[in-house]
This record gives sequence, C-alpha cells and structure tokens, in this order.
Amino acid sequence: MDNTKQKQHSKLCKKTLSTMMNGVMGILLLFSTTLNVQGQSKKVDSSIPLYKDPQAPVEQRVEDLLGRMTLEEKVAQMRHIHFKHYNSDGRVDIDKLIKSTDGLSFGCVEAFPYSSEQYLNAMYQIQKHMRYHTRLGIPVIPVMEGLHGVVQDGCTIFPQSIALGATFNPQLIRKVGHFVGKEMQAIGAKQALAPDLDIAREPRWGRVEETYGEDPLLISKMGAAYINGLQDHKQIPTLKHFVAHGTPEGGLNLASVRGGRRELLGLYAKPFEYVIRECHPLSVMNCYSSYDGEPITSSPYFLKSLLRDSLHFKGYVYSDWGSVSMLECFHHVAGNNAEAAQKAITAGLDLEASSDCYQYALELIRQGKISEKDIDDAVRHILYTKFASGLFEDELPDTMGLKRNVHTPEAIEVALNTARESIVLLENKNDCLPLSADKLSSIAVVGPNADHVQFGDYSWSDQKKDGVTPFEGIRKLVGKQVQVNYAKGCDLWSQDKKGFDEAVKAVQKSDLTIVCVGTQSALLARASDPATSGEGFDLSNLTLPGVQQELVDEIAKQGKPFIVVLVTGRPLVTGSFNKRCNALLVQWYGGEQSGTALAEVLFGKVNPSGRLPISFPKSVGHLPCYYNYLPTDKGFYNRKGTLETPGRDYVFSDPYAEYSFGFGRSYTRFAYSNLKVQRRKLAEKDTLTVTFDVTNQGTRIGMEVPQLYIRDLVGSVTTPVKQLYAFEKVAIAPKETKQLTFKVPVGELALYNNEYKKVVEPGDFSVMIGSSSDNILLTDTVTVGQNNLTTATVSNSQKGIKKADLGKSISIVGVVRDVQATPMRQVKVSTNGGKTTVLTDKKGVYRLQSRVGDVLVFEEKGYQTVRLTVTPNAIYDIEMISAVQ
Repeated sequence: MDNTKQKQHSKLCKKTLSTMMNGVMGILLLFSTTLNVQGQSKKVDSSIPLYKDPQAPVEQRVEDLLGRMTLEEKVAQMRHIHFKHYNSDGRVDIDKLIKSTDGLSFGCVEAFPYSSEQYLNAMYQIQKHMRYHTRLGIPVIPVMEGLHGVVQDGCTIFPQSIALGATFNPQLIRKVGHFVGKEMQAIGAKQALAPDLDIAREPRWGRVEETYGEDPLLISKMGAAYINGLQDHKQIPTLKHFVAHGTPEGGLNLASVRGGRRELLGLYAKPFEYVIRECHPLSVMNCYSSYDGEPITSSPYFLKSLLRDSLHFKGYVYSDWGSVSMLECFHHVAGNNAEAAQKAITAGLDLEASSDCYQYALELIRQGKISEKDIDDAVRHILYTKFASGLFEDELPDTMGLKRNVHTPEAIEVALNTARESIVLLENKNDCLPLSADKLSSIAVVGPNADHVQFGDYSWSDQKKDGVTPFEGIRKLVGKQVQVNYAKGCDLWSQDKKGFDEAVKAVQKSDLTIVCVGTQSALLARASDPATSGEGFDLSNLTLPGVQQELVDEIAKQGKPFIVVLVTGRPLVTGSFNKRCNALLVQWYGGEQSGTALAEVLFGKVNPSGRLPISFPKSVGHLPCYYNYLPTDKGFYNRKGTLETPGRDYVFSDPYAEYSFGFGRSYTRFAYSNLKVQRRKLAEKDTLTVTFDVTNQGTRIGMEVPQLYIRDLVGSVTTPVKQLYAFEKVAIAPKETKQLTFKVPVGELALYNNEYKKVVEPGDFSVMIGSSSDNILLTDTVTVGQNNLTTATVSNSQKGIKKADLGKSISIVGVVRDVQATPMRQVKVSTNGGKTTVLTDKKGVYRLQSRVGDVLVFEEKGYQTVRLTVTPNAIYDIEMISAVQ
C-alpha cells in the first residue's frame, strides 16, 4: 500500500469510527429524550450538550451549537442538497450523498421529482443520516413546493392561489393550509415554499396565478390564514418573493420593477409586514428581480435594513433558485460566481438554492472578502429556524402512515368547497343561470378546457385521472336526464382550426352551449403541454390564446344561447364576447374538484360567491387597471371616448377596468342600508367602527362579501382614490338582514409623508361600503385629529352690484373651455333655477338672456360645476376643471 493509499485508508477508518460513534450517541439521545417515567419525561442528562436540550431557550441552543461548529460545517448549513446529489433511479444513494456533501450536514434538501412515497422514503433515509451519522447531528430541512398543495404525486390538489384569493374567505383558506401542512408532515417535509405575497399589478405576468391578487389587505389576510394552517403542524412557511416582484417591466418574469421608496414601503412591503407581525414565519425567499435598479439578492438595504431592522424578521432568507448566480449572468453586477456569493452573503442572503456559488465562501474568507461574522450571522438565522420549528425534536418520518394521512376525504371536501367559493359570475343576462336540467334536453360542452384539467403551476399532475373536468362534472350532475354533447374545438395555444366543424355540429344539435376556454398552465419539474400561464410563461396580449376567440365567434354565429367559462390563471380580455354570451364565469384553476364545483354552480346547487381578486382590463392598452390608482391616473379631461364618439383622455375608450377588483354576481340580490359610524371625530389611538345592514332580497341563500374602502381626502402626498381596509364573507338566508361591523385602528390610515415618515395625518377620510371596488353603496366622512385645512368660501355673489341694476335684462354670450383652452361642446348652461337652459355649440359658445343678479350654472359630467353671478360688466367666458377623482 503506497503512502497515498495509507492516508486514504486511515481517513476512511476515522470517518467510519466517527460515524459509528455518532450513530450510538444519536440512539442514546433519542432514548434519553423520549423515556417516560410515570408519565413524565426523564430530565436530559447534564452531559448532553445544551443545543440538544429541548427545554433550553432557542437563542442559547443556537449559540451553543454555533460555538461547536467548524467553519466548514457552518458554510455547509448555507448550502442545499438537491435531487441530483443523491438520486439513483428514484432511490437515495447514501454514498453519493456523502460524496456530494463531504459528509457534512447541509441546510436544506429537496426531492421535487419524486412521488409522495419516494419523497417519504428519501427524507427518512437522508434525515436519519444527518441526525445520526454526522459529527453534530444537525438535521436538514426537507423543502417542498406548496402553493396549493403538496407537489408530490398522490397528494390533494387544492385550487391554485389566485382561486384561493377569489374566495375572499380566510377561514376556508386556513383549512386548506391545515391539510397541506398535514400532508407535508405525512411525507416528511418541513418547509413549504409558500405562500406567495406578491402584489399582482401586471396581468401579462405568468405568475399571477401564484398570487392572491392585486390588493395588499386581501393578500395579507389570505397569506396569514394559509400560514396559520401550515403552522398547525409546525411547518415552516416561506414568504415569497421579497419584495415587489409582482409588477415586472412589460409583464416579463424576472424583469425589473420600477418604483420609488414610498411605493415600496406603502404598498409592496405591506403584506410581508402584516404576515411577519401576525404569524412570525421562519423563512423568507428573496425575489429574482431588481427594484429601482438594485437586485434584491445583493441588497443589504432590502435583506437587512428593511426585512430585519424594519419588519423584524427573525428567521432565515432562502434564495430563490439560482438567484445568486444570476447576479453574474443576468443582472451583471458580479464578475463571476465567487463575487456573486460575496455580494449575496454580505447582503444577508442566508442559504443558497440551486446554484452553487457558496462553495467559494471558504476561499472568500481566506481572501478577506467576507468575514466569519458574515457566515455566523447567516448560520445563526438557519439554526434559529431549525430549533424554533422543532426540527431537532421531530421524529423521523412515519413510513407506514402515508396512505391514511394523504388525500383524505376531509381534505378532498375542503378542496371542493374552496373550488365552489372561488368561481366568479361576471355576466348573467336575463337570469340565464342557474340552469335547470328539467328544461333542457341537450347541452353542448365544447372548448379546449372542457374535458381537460387545469390545476395550475406547482402541481404534480395534469392528467384527467387525477381530477374532474368540466365535461365530467356536468355529465355526472345531469346524469341521463340531459344529453351532453362534447367537442374540443381547438387547443389552447395553436392556430389549428380543424376541430371547429365538430364543435359547431355539437352546438347545432344542442339547446345550449357551455364553452370552456382560457389558458394552459405549466407543470413543475415535469413535462407538460405548451403553456400560456405559469412561471416564465408571460403574454404580450391578453385576448384568448390561439384560435379560441374565433371558436367563440363561431359558436355565437349559431344564434343559440351560450355560456362562456374562462378557466384561467390570470385576467383575460373579454370585450369581444362578454356582451354576446348569455352568461360569463371565471373558474380560476380550481384544483382536482373543479369540474364538480363548476357543474354545481351552473345548475344552481351552489350559489356563486367568488369575487375578483384582480381587475380585468378592457385591453392590454388599458394596463395598469388595478382599482387603487392615484386620482391623477385615469385622465384629467373626463370626456371618455367611444368608438362612435371620440373623446379626450383615451380618444376611443374610458380608462377603467372591464371588471374591477372585488366584483362578482350572485343568484340572489343584496341591499345595503343603515350605515353608522360610531364616532365622526377620531384620535390616532382610536378605532374606526363602522356598522351597516345587508339584506338578502332574493329567494336563495347566498354569500355576500361586503367591503370597506377608505380614502384620505387631502394629504401631504397623493393617495389612492380608495383602499380596501376590511371585508367579510357572510351567508345570508332569503329575506334575512344581517348587521355587520368593521373595525379599523386609526393607525392603519397612516401614509408615508414627503419625508418618508409613517404618519397619520389629520383631516377628513371618506368611508365607503360596497359590494366591489366600483360599486360603492354607502358613504360617510370621518375626521381624524384636528382638521387644519381651511375651506375656501364664496363671498356674497351680489356684493358690489348697484341696486338700480338688479333685475335688469341682459344678453349673454360666452365661451366654455377646458384648462387647455379647448372649446367644450354640449355643456349645460342654466339660469333662474334651471328655468332657462342652453347647450354650448361645437365651438363652446353659448347664448342666453338673463338678469343682473341671477346665477349661471355650468354643468358637464366629469367636471366641477361652475357658478357665475350675472353682473353688467362680467366676463362670461368660463374655464371648467375636471372633477376630483
């Protein structure tokens, strides 16, 4: 044996002995911490290290373990074990794992391509190895995707996140999170890369489906509910993507986000702020993108000053996959991967996933480019998460309990209820819906999404066998009572029209048609059809992809009643068919029970109660179309044009959404009344309390979603025309009235002023109750603090007129213009209380006979009303200003 081989043999012997000793110590530790004496846990032996004492404070355990670790062991905690590091034909190769990790315990491990059973077996073996066959026995965090269910074969597929948002029901979403957490536990997972707290303000972005919508409060409430469900089982949620990822330039995934500090703090950071405060999550994922030109991955401001110092986050930052290497190859702020690692580590990114830049950490320390303190800070956050989550005390996964804990009847029922409550009814002409099987002999169910499941991105399947399609759901509900004719018509992306004839024949021989069109989502880590939604699948146009629009046109030409169902993960443009179809529904990717839920809604077994979590634009040219815009952002002139009558602002259109945030119809009617504000003058320490009544005026039980919006009427900086502050989903029986109460701490009305200080400014606030953001039904005004604003008053209009002149007849000729001196036609000009009324001509000129002392009133929709007293020497040319938004 040569010298080299002797050294290798000696090293192997030492490693084998160390592994055996650690295994024995691990078994003794497990025995000592679980032995019960008369129902009491035996006290841990004082010889056991402090970090292994579950009774010790987390911070002390962290520092004790950190002090025992070598630099190599610390850096290993900042790295990720990936599928490729251990997989061998669907099984774990321990030798391959040891070689990949150099026998060290790492921070995290994933197994995305594995089935549930494979994942469970893999985590059992890998976790056992880390606990009992590494020097310090530090367990690894098993990671999985979990936006709307565990992404391993056989687990329950719940509706996609955007559908969860559409329920407007946090209590229901907590149940979803609860069962996701239970199934995670069953397969041995510990950390879910969810929820997504991005504010989706760019519908072209393919990842809209992963979000809860466009509003920060809705996102906050839904995200917190989902997290609370996960935490029922001590799972680690991961808030993503920190921060401002949901409005990429041009709608392209990973593109930069433009914005200022006020928008960052007052909008994009709000869901993270709320969830961190309320739920104390232990993981945050950085986003790929840059904000105002600064990549988040390498930003000490975002990852330290904002996330830790301002938002008080205590867990660890998990990198989005490959985001560290993107500093070199994508953002070009690093010259190589080592420099990328240096920037990310010093910025506060604790653990790297997918790329392998952190392998250079030891060399960077030797070169003095990062310090051991930088490493300690990162590892401290990772260890804190492992201790605080109970990972050190968790038992090894139960390899015998998989089937009884995954895809249970209870989980399936929650999936179905969530799908039911997520469907949004947008149009229902002449009460076409609900349908009655007694009045139909045949139905055509056509379209590329009619007999196709759409579960959404981050699912483990796209196969019909794993869910219920619309066609299957309808056919099962009507049974043999109604003939159901199916035709695909076309696919979801191509220009192929070969199936049109078959679809038309199905329509012609049916009483009514249900056409299911929309988008095709991607599939995580598995082969799938060409996608038009999901991560990296962005659209430049929001009309129906492929030839689906032409298919709808062909169906409309047949002159028979038809219903359009948009099965989609993002808003789409509906203007070409929303007024021609008899009914229009949105079924966001509804999970495995989506077809059953849709059939129940169509035939009235379920009253639709979903609301839009994101606004639908009239066209791509109408973007952005979110509801909480600034008062300057929907035009100034207020002469909204149409194709027939050109106007100003947009010449041929108004600038508003086709369907606004919060909108959704029901099969019954609700009336709002009796708005009461407890106090109209409030101090900053007070709580705004609003009560009102909602009455179900129809004959069906229904679920309504009253919404509270507030506007700061005058501020030191511009604020939105309205902002959601509360909502509640409530079931109301026919003819029943329910009183609802919303409470909002006045401190939540704060803004970031012109010095970027978060303050509640004194003044008046408009309180608005509505059924959607664009259907405000009850309003009132409250005052916060001392209103220091002065109100302009008009002096006595007849002051200065000689008594001899009062009442004298006078001929008036004037011109009405806007602020840019453009003549305004068809402005109503009246005098004597409306007894005399004229309209301006195309040159803005008006003429009328009046008397000295009378008041002329100039009125035009969208403009402030002008009043002018008639005097002998007045100038009667008028400038009109657009009304305040």
